[in-house]
Amino acid sequence: MLESLQARWVEDVAGIVKRAAPEQGGVLSGINPVKFTTTDPIRLWIIQIGIILALCQVFAVILARIKQPRVIAEVIVGVILGPTAMGRIPNFTASIFPPESIPYLSLTATIGLVLFMFLTALEVDVRIAKRNAKQSLMISLAGIILPFGAGAALAIPLYNNYVDHKFNIGYFILFVGVAMSITAFPVLCRILTELRLLETQVGIVVLSAGVGNDVIGWVLLALTVALVNASGGLVALYVLLTSVAWTLFMLYPVRWAFRYLAKVTGSLETGQPTPLVIMIILTIVFVSAFMTDILGVHAIFGAFIAGLIVPHDNGFAIALVEKMEDLVVLLLVPIYFTLSGLKTNLGLLNSGKVWGYTILICVVAFVGKFFGCVAAARIAKFNWRESSTIGVLMSCKGLVELIVLNIGLQAGILNTQTFSMFVVMALVVTFITSPVTEAIYPMKYRIPARLADVSKPPTDEEEKRAPHSGRQTEDDFKSRFSVVLSRIEHLPAIMTLTQLLHKSSSSVTLADPTSSSEASGSPSVEETKISLHALRLIELTNRTSAVMQSSEAEEIMHRDAPLTILRTYGHLNSIPVSTSISVVSAEQFPTTVSSHVREKDSEMVIIPWHVNSEATAQSAYNPFESIFGAGSNTEGGSTIYTHFLRQVFSTAPTDVGLFVDRGISAEQFGQHILLPFMGGPDDRLALSFVVQLCTNPSITATVIRIKQVENDIVSGSETTGTDLKPTGTNLPSATVMSNTGFPDTIYAPQTTQTRMESVNADSLLLARYAHRNGEDALPASVEDALSRITFEDLVTPVPLTALIKRVNETNVPKKSVMVVTGRGRRMAVESHHAELRTILHEYAARNGRVGGDASRTLGDVATALMMATKANILVVQAALPSIQE
Repeated sequence: MLESLQARWVEDVAGIVKRAAPEQGGVLSGINPVKFTTTDPIRLWIIQIGIILALCQVFAVILARIKQPRVIAEVIVGVILGPTAMGRIPNFTASIFPPESIPYLSLTATIGLVLFMFLTALEVDVRIAKRNAKQSLMISLAGIILPFGAGAALAIPLYNNYVDHKFNIGYFILFVGVAMSITAFPVLCRILTELRLLETQVGIVVLSAGVGNDVIGWVLLALTVALVNASGGLVALYVLLTSVAWTLFMLYPVRWAFRYLAKVTGSLETGQPTPLVIMIILTIVFVSAFMTDILGVHAIFGAFIAGLIVPHDNGFAIALVEKMEDLVVLLLVPIYFTLSGLKTNLGLLNSGKVWGYTILICVVAFVGKFFGCVAAARIAKFNWRESSTIGVLMSCKGLVELIVLNIGLQAGILNTQTFSMFVVMALVVTFITSPVTEAIYPMKYRIPARLADVSKPPTDEEEKRAPHSGRQTEDDFKSRFSVVLSRIEHLPAIMTLTQLLHKSSSSVTLADPTSSSEASGSPSVEETKISLHALRLIELTNRTSAVMQSSEAEEIMHRDAPLTILRTYGHLNSIPVSTSISVVSAEQFPTTVSSHVREKDSEMVIIPWHVNSEATAQSAYNPFESIFGAGSNTEGGSTIYTHFLRQVFSTAPTDVGLFVDRGISAEQFGQHILLPFMGGPDDRLALSFVVQLCTNPSITATVIRIKQVENDIVSGSETTGTDLKPTGTNLPSATVMSNTGFPDTIYAPQTTQTRMESVNADSLLLARYAHRNGEDALPASVEDALSRITFEDLVTPVPLTALIKRVNETNVPKKSVMVVTGRGRRMAVESHHAELRTILHEYAARNGRVGGDASRTLGDVATALMMATKANILVVQAALPSIQE
C-alpha cells in the first residue's frame, strides 16, 4: 500500500514538473507556434500584433494619400480581419484570433487606450479656448445641443427595432445623443494642421470649440456610463458625486502638487521632464484610471483627468508626449481600434431596412452638427463659406467616437448589430471631413489669422510701400530678404550673409553723401535698410507632438532657440527681424516658402545649406534630415533635399539664393568674392548682388568673364590655364523639364530673339559696370563698390576646370573666399555636362559617390565647385518670368 502511494506521488510530481517546464525545443520539437496556450500566450500575441501592425501600416500609407487619418485604416483592418471578411475563411478566426486569446489583446489594448487618453488630454490646452471664448463657446454648445436632440429623436425608432427592451430606453436615448454630439478632438487637430487651417481664424475658432466640445462630451459620457453601471438611482447619484470629488481632487491639490514638483526639479523651466517626474506622472495616470474604474465610470476618464493636470509651460507637455507617443500610438492604439473592427460584423447589415437606418444615422450625425455649428458661426459674424467649413469640421467623429461606441458595447447599451451601424457612421463622417472642407474652403478664400507671426509693428514707411512686383533695375539694391531656418546649424550661414548685407547697406549712406552726389552729378541713392523674415519649418507627422507644436506655434515662437538667437542677433545689429513658424507636411514645404515670400513681399529668399568643408555634394550635411527623416550621408536623404530645393527654385515668386556654408576660419576678417560670369538672367542677378555686397569696404571681388570655345581656337595668350585638356563641350542644350518634373538648371533657348535679347542684356550690364566711361552716371555708392571689383577675361575650352583651379589658387590675406554664381543659364546654348561628369568622376573616386540630382539642383558651376573646392558658395536664380508675372 505504501509503495503504491509512493509511486502515485512520484507520478503526480512528475506530471506537475512536466506541466511547469514545457519542452524547450519549440518548433524543432514539433510545437505549433500558432496554437494558443495560457502558459505561453506571447507566441500567438506576437503573430497577431505583426499582422495588425503590417496591415495598418499598408492601409495608412494608402489612405494618407487622400488625407485620411490613421484611425480609419486601423478600423478598416479590424473589419477585414473580423467576421465581415477574413473571418469567413475556414479556421482563420479560430487559428489567429481564437476567443481565449482576445482577453490578452484586450488587456494590451486597454493599457494603450488609457495612455492614449492621457496623451489626448495633453492636447487640450485651455489657453486656446480663452483666445476666442465667446465664439468658441457658442459654436461648441450649438454643436452639442442640436445633434444631441436629433440623436435622441433617432434613438426611439432604433430602440424599438434593434435593442432588447429589457434595457432602459432612457439610458439608450442618452447614449445615442452623446454619440451624435461628440467631436473627435485629436483627429480634428490633425485635419486642421494638415489642411493648414490653424493659420486662419476659422481653424483657431474650430480648435477652441473642439476643446469645449471634447470636455463636455466626456462629462456627458461619464454620466451615461455611471447611470448604466448603477443598480439604482441612489447608487448613480453616489457614483456621480464621488467622480466629481475625485475630479476636483485631481484638478486642484494634485495639479498644484505636480506643478510644484515639476518646478523644483527644473523640468518646468527647461521644458524637459526628468525620469522622476515621468515616473510620478505615469503613477498618477494609472492610479486615477484605477479610481474612476472602481467608482463605476471607466478607466479612461481617470487617464483623461490626469492629462489635464500637466502644465503646458515651456513646451513641457510636448516634451512629455514626445517620450511616450511612439509606443502608444504606433503599437498599442492600433490594437484597440483593430479590436473594434473585429467586433464589427457588416454581415449583420443584411436588409434594406437596416441599411436605411444606417444611412439615417450617418445623415443625422452630420446634419445635426453641421446646421447647429453653421447657425452659431453665422451669429458670430462668419460668412457662409467659413460657417459651412466650421460645420463640416465640427462633424468629425474619428477615434473618440469609436471609443464611445466600444464603451457602449461593453456596457451592453449597444448590441453587435447597432454597434456595426454606428461604426459605419463614424467611418463615413470622418472620411468626408477633409475632402468636403477643401472643396468648401480652398486656399484662395482663406484669410491668415497671423497668430503664428511674432513681428515688429510695421513702420510708416512699410505701410506706405506698394507691394513688390517685377524685377528691380541693376542699381536697386535688395532690402527685404526671407530665410528658411529649420536647424540651429543654419544660423552661422544666415548671420554671415546677413552681416555682409547689413554692412553693405550701412556703408551706402557713408559713401554717398548728398554733397558728393550733387557735385558729381550722380543720382542720389536712398539708404538701403535690410530686413529679415525668417521662416521656421517643422514637418507635420502622425505624432501627437507635431500637432501640439502646430496648435501652440505662437508660444513655441518665443522659446524656440534658433529663432530667439536670430531675433537677438537682429536686435544687436539694428536689423529688423520677424519670425514665422509653420508645421506642415514635407510635401507642403515648397508651397509654404512661396506663400511666405508673397506675404512678406520679399525681394529674395535665401536657403542655407551647412556643409562640412571636407564633404562632397553627396556627403554634405542635409539640413532637413530631421524633417524628412533621412540620414545626411545617404543618397536617399540627399535626393529628398535636392527635390525640395528644386521645387523652391521652380515655384518661388522672387529671386532665390542657396547659400552653401563651409564655415570660416577664426583668422579671416574680410571677404573676397569670385563671380564666374557666363551670361544669362541668373548671372546678371549674381553680378548685381555682388555689386551690392561690395559697397561694404571690407569686401573685394573679382568678376571672371568666361567664354567657352573649341580647343583649336584658343591661343596661349588668351587662355587662362592652357595646360588643361578639353573634355568635350558644345553639347545640345538641356530640356526645360527633367524626368522628375522639376525644371533643370540649364534651359533650352526659347527663340532666337529671346536668346539675343539675353546676350544684349549681358553686354549692356558688363559695359555699365566693367567699362565706366562716364556716359552712364552711376550712384556714388555703386562707383565706390566698383572700385573694389576687378574684371578679368577667361577664354578656355574647359571653363569648370579652369574655374576650380582659379578658386583653389586664390589666397587673399585675412579674407575668406566666397563664390557667387548663377544657378542656370537660360537662353544659353553651350553645356558643361560632359566636363562636369569628368570632374565628378575624378573627385568621386577620392571622396565618394555624388547624388545624381546635384547638378540639376545647384547648376553645373556650383556642383563642380562644391566637389573640388572649400569655398562658400552662393547660388542665385532670378525669378522665373512665369512665376514673377
